[in-house]
Amino acid sequence: MSKENRSAPVVLVDGSSYLFRAYHVPNLKELRNSKGQPTGAIRGVISMLRKLQKDYPESQVVAVFDAKGKNFRHEMYSDYKANRPPMPEDLACQIEPLYDIVRAMGLPLLIIEGVEADDVIGTLAHEATTKGLDAVISTGDKDMAQLVSPHVTLVNTMTDTTMDREGVVEKFGVPPELIVDYLALIGDTVDNIPGVNKCGPKTAVKWLGEFGSLAQVIAQADEVKGKIGENLRSSLEQLPLSKELATIKTDVELPFTLEEVHPNPVDTEALHKWFTELEFRTWIKDLDASTSSPTAATEASAPPAQSDERDYQVVTEQDQFDHWIKALTDAKTFSFDTETTSLNYMEAEIVGVSFAVEPGKAAYVPVAHDYMGAPEQLERDKVLAALKPLLEDPAYRKIGQNLKYDAHVLANHGVQLNGIAEDTMLESYVLNSTANRHDMDTLASKHLGRETIHFEDIAGKGAKQLTFNQISLEQAGPYAAEDADITLQLHHALNPKLKKEGRLEQVYRDIELPLVPVLMRMEHRGALVDSQRLRTHSQELAERMLELEEEAYEKAGQKFNLGSPKQLQEIFYEKLGFDIIKKTPKGQPSTAEPVLQELAEKYELPRVLLEYRGLSKLKSTYTDKLPEMINPRTGRVHTSYQQAVAATGRLSSSDPNLQNIPVRNEQGRRIRQAFIAPKGCKLISADYSQIELRIMAHLSGDEGLLKAFSEGLDVHQATAAEVFNVAFDEVSSEQRRKAKAINFGLIYGMSAFGLARQIHVERSEAQSYIDKYFERYPGVLNYMNRIRAEAQDTGYVETLFGRRLYLPDIRSSNRNLQQAAERTAINAPMQGTAADIIKRAMLAVDAWLEGDSAPPAKMIMQVHDELILEVEESAVEAVKEKLTQIMSSAADLNVPLLVEAGVGNNWDEAH
Repeated sequence: MSKENRSAPVVLVDGSSYLFRAYHVPNLKELRNSKGQPTGAIRGVISMLRKLQKDYPESQVVAVFDAKGKNFRHEMYSDYKANRPPMPEDLACQIEPLYDIVRAMGLPLLIIEGVEADDVIGTLAHEATTKGLDAVISTGDKDMAQLVSPHVTLVNTMTDTTMDREGVVEKFGVPPELIVDYLALIGDTVDNIPGVNKCGPKTAVKWLGEFGSLAQVIAQADEVKGKIGENLRSSLEQLPLSKELATIKTDVELPFTLEEVHPNPVDTEALHKWFTELEFRTWIKDLDASTSSPTAATEASAPPAQSDERDYQVVTEQDQFDHWIKALTDAKTFSFDTETTSLNYMEAEIVGVSFAVEPGKAAYVPVAHDYMGAPEQLERDKVLAALKPLLEDPAYRKIGQNLKYDAHVLANHGVQLNGIAEDTMLESYVLNSTANRHDMDTLASKHLGRETIHFEDIAGKGAKQLTFNQISLEQAGPYAAEDADITLQLHHALNPKLKKEGRLEQVYRDIELPLVPVLMRMEHRGALVDSQRLRTHSQELAERMLELEEEAYEKAGQKFNLGSPKQLQEIFYEKLGFDIIKKTPKGQPSTAEPVLQELAEKYELPRVLLEYRGLSKLKSTYTDKLPEMINPRTGRVHTSYQQAVAATGRLSSSDPNLQNIPVRNEQGRRIRQAFIAPKGCKLISADYSQIELRIMAHLSGDEGLLKAFSEGLDVHQATAAEVFNVAFDEVSSEQRRKAKAINFGLIYGMSAFGLARQIHVERSEAQSYIDKYFERYPGVLNYMNRIRAEAQDTGYVETLFGRRLYLPDIRSSNRNLQQAAERTAINAPMQGTAADIIKRAMLAVDAWLEGDSAPPAKMIMQVHDELILEVEESAVEAVKEKLTQIMSSAADLNVPLLVEAGVGNNWDEAH
C-alpha cells in the first residue's frame, strides 16, 4: 500500500457478495449487449467500484473475490453450502471479463484458494487495525457485521448505507462481538449452516440478552421452556460447529502484507476494449473525457447521431413560441412529447409540450403548471390551437417515444395526431425484442451513452411523488426538453441499424408503426361492460369461496389461513403426510400452484385450494376491479395494448389485462358475458382456428399436415388416426384428446416426460407416441432439426415476415439453458408469425372500417388470435362475411387460414 494513502481508510470490497446481488437485480439481470452477451452483473459490480473510488478518492480500493472450489469450512462440515445451486451460466460467463476490467482499472484483485473472500477481508481489516489504519468493508453480507469495531466500518453501496457499532446493534439487536453467536443460533439456509430449529432473530436476541453469550445459552439451555427449549437442547451438539462455520477468520496466512497490496496503472486501452465489447457507452465517454487523446478504437465505437450540446429553452413568451412554430413548420420533421397529469391516458391532461428539430436543441412549452408561485405561462388552448394544424397534418412527420400515449392525450383536447413517422420504442423493439427494456432512459444509456434525467429525480418517489403540474419549471423544463431531444437522437441512432436489416425494417414500417393509430382508436373507443352483472358475479364468487373455505377446514381437520404457505406446509406435510414433490430454495416443502395441481390428482384438499385460488384471482382481478375501471366520461373500460413487451411480437394488454380472462371454464365465460353490445348493436368475435398448427404445416412443408388442413379435416382427429393407427372415422374422443396434446405439445417443445404427465400415461408410452408422430410427419421433425441448427448458426430465428427473435442461450454450455433456447427456437417462428398475421389483419380491418364506404362497425378488442367488433344490428351479416374474408387473406400460406366468427349480445355469446 502506498504511504500517502495511510491516513485514509483502506477500502476492502466483498466482490463476490456484490456479484451475486447485482446478478439478481431485475433491471441488471436483463442487460445484454447487441450480441446477446449478459452484462448486468459486470455493470453492477463495476458501478459499485467506481462509486467507491469517487467516495474514497484518497483510499486504496482492494477487490476480493471467492476462489473456485471448496475451502476449509467444507472440510469441517461436508454439507456446507450444500443447498446452493450451481452458478447460473449467464452469470458464470461474466466472471472472467469482470476480473479483466477490475485489473484494467488498476485495482488489486485478490482471490485466495482454500478460504473465502470474507476471511481475506477479515485478515486485512485486522492487519489494518493493528497498524493504526481504519478500514471500510464494502459488502452486502450480514456476516461481516462481526468485524465492525472502532476502526472498521461497513458500507453497502447498493443501498447507500453505512454501519458502525451502533448501527450493528440497531440492525441486529446485538453488538458486533455477539454477531457470531447470533448467526450460530439462527443458522444460515444459504450457506446451509444449521441453527436451532424455529429460532429466529428475535429469539436469538432474547437469549443472548438474557444469558450473555452462546456459551451461556448452551450452559443454561435447561432453563428455556416450551417447544423452542426442546429444539435448543436437541441442537446443543451442533452449535459449536455452527459458530465455527459462521466465524470469519482474521489470521489467514496471506502471501503478502497490506503494504504489498499496490495499485497498478489504469490500462485505458483494455478498458476501452471491454467497455466497447460490452457496450458500456457512458463509461467510454468518461474514459474519453479523462484522456487527452482518445484511442482510435474509442472514436470508432462512439455512439452515432448524438449531440453533447444542450440548448434547451423553456418557452413562456408568445414571440418565443411563434419562433418555434415557424421552426417546426420549416423543418417538416420534428420530435414531439407531452407532459401530463396522469399515466392513465383517458384521464391525462396536458401540462406542457416539448419538441426538437435538431440534436441538442429543444424547447418545452409549459401551459398548466399550477404550484404556488408558478410563473405566468401561455394559455393551453391557444398553444394547442397553434400546434393543431401541424399535429393533424400527415405531411408533417412526427418522431416520438411511445407516441400512442401522446395521441390519446391530444385526443382528450380535441387534437387528432396524424403523421406518426417514427417511434423509437418500436424501433428498439423490432431491432431486438429481448436485448433490453425499450424505455427512453434505458435506450439513451445503451445507444447514446447518455444518462438522462429520470422522472423520480424531479418528482420524488412513492406516495409523495409530485404530478408534473406541481414541478417547478426550473426542473421540469430541462427534463421535458431532454425527452424531445433524446428521442430525436435515438431515432438517428436506431434508424440506420434498422435500414441495415431490410426485413426488420419492413416489420417496423409495414406492421408495427402503422398499428399505432389502430390500437389508439381501439383503446380510446373502449368496451362496454355491465357493472351490475359483475357485482352480482362477485357476490356469488364470495359465497362460493366461503363454501370452499369451510370445505378446506373440514379436509384439513382445522381452521387455517388458506393463503399462508407456512400453514399449508404444516398441514400438508406434517399433519396429513402428503408426498413432498418439490422443495423451495430454502429447503421447505413447496405449496406452489404446480405442486398443488400435481397433489390434486391424489388428494382432495389441494383440489379445493386450487378452486379457491382460481376464484379469488378472478374476483380480485376482474369482478371486483372491472367496475371500478369504468371511465365515468365514456361509461366504458379502456385497456392499454402493449406492443413492445412480448418477445415474440404478440400484443399484451394491461389495466385491465384482457388476455388472461379464462375461456374454458364457467367463471371465465361469465366475466366475458359482462362485456356487452350497446343497444341496437351486436358483438362479432372472429378467431383464427388452430393458427399455430397451420403455420407449422406451412413452415415444415410436411405432406401429411398440409393434406389434413387442405382437405379441411379435423387435424387432431387426423393425427390420432396416424399415431394410434386407426381409421379416421374410428378415432375415439380420448384418442383425439391425446392427439391434441401431442400436436400442441410438440410445437411448444414438450418432452416425453411432460406429455406423459399431461395425458396420464407412462413416459415410455408417451415417447412411443412422439416417435410415431415424427414417423408419420417427418417434415415436422426435419423442420425442428433445421430450425435448431439455424438458430445455433445465427443466434436467432425469424417469422415468416422477417420478425427476429434472438436466443442468447442457444450456444450456452449449460444444457438446461440451451435446451430451453432450442424449444423457443422451434416455437417462436410459429407464435411470432401468428402475431404478425393478426396484426396484419387488424391493419386491413381498420382500413376497411375507417374508409369512405365504412359499415356501421368498430373494432373494440383484440385477444390472442381473436378480433371483437361492435356492429349495428342491421349490418351484422355483411360485416361478419367481410371480416372473415379480410382475416383469411392476412397471409398467403400453403394451407387455408380458417376464421370462425360468431355473433352475440355479449362477448361470450359471440365467441
